[in-house]
Amino acid sequence: MKIAFVGKGGSGKTTCSSLFVRHLAAKGLPVVAVDADINQHLGVALGLDEDRAAKIPAMGERLTEIKDWLRGENPRIPSAAGMVKTTPPGSGSRLLRVGGDDAVHALGQEVDGVTLLATGPFNDDDLGVSCYHSKTGAVELYLNHLVDGPGEYVVVDMTAGADTFASGLFTRFDLMFLVAEPTRKGVGVYKQYTEYARDYDVAIAVVGNKVQNDGDVEYLREHVGDDLLTWIGQSPAVRAFEQGRTGVTLEDGNTAALDRMLAAVDARAKDWDEFLRQAVEFHVKNARSWANRAVGTDLEAQIDPAFRYPA
Repeated sequence: MKIAFVGKGGSGKTTCSSLFVRHLAAKGLPVVAVDADINQHLGVALGLDEDRAAKIPAMGERLTEIKDWLRGENPRIPSAAGMVKTTPPGSGSRLLRVGGDDAVHALGQEVDGVTLLATGPFNDDDLGVSCYHSKTGAVELYLNHLVDGPGEYVVVDMTAGADTFASGLFTRFDLMFLVAEPTRKGVGVYKQYTEYARDYDVAIAVVGNKVQNDGDVEYLREHVGDDLLTWIGQSPAVRAFEQGRTGVTLEDGNTAALDRMLAAVDARAKDWDEFLRQAVEFHVKNARSWANRAVGTDLEAQIDPAFRYPA
């Protein structure tokens, strides 16, 4: 299952995504974590020191390598230069598997049973001339070509705010966890996300964070209704994780919240036909809007009408 953690800056989505990843790994489940936030903190949240986290190869800086591997022998994509972030797979493309031995997962760092991939931060060459979508495009390609099976999980810590909706990336997930503080700003982001996602059959569940008391829970429930799945309370264990301590046990209530999140993910039905339909839809939109001009060819010709994801 493909899972995104989204929310406003400072809501704690990186903390919540790292807790969920740790929870999956502790159960012995295969999990890939992807740091797609402009502020690259997921590695440290999972227990890496800053130096090791900074040395993870950046997907955003290896786009040509990734594209070359993914296009394989697809005759509709003669070169990496003709491949954009929305390019869907077709006959001859190489597909990815969780835990696979491939050129994309080889960029990852193993952290306590988790494969951690990172889009990479902005560098000096990016400043003033590029947007972060140039990095997250690697994640969109990765998810478009990833065939995840039952009991396999890919958890993406997304960049803060509504940038998630600046491409078709927001349709690539089986479930999006929107991390919301019990504040007006926190629920305001929820309203913005649900408005954007309304016409695209995107599943969003709200996870309250930094919840201190029953009043906070009631505030969230008042403003997000049945979309409130669960909540993470103030936690000495989380503070200890963030201080780099080991051997820490999460509180029972917060562990139960993570179990509810996993159950919600596992309850989602996989619809590969819809996944492909939306990939094609956004590829056409991007081709007509900017990509055809940028690449100098008709990118709609990359769509393979006979292609289907393997079951």
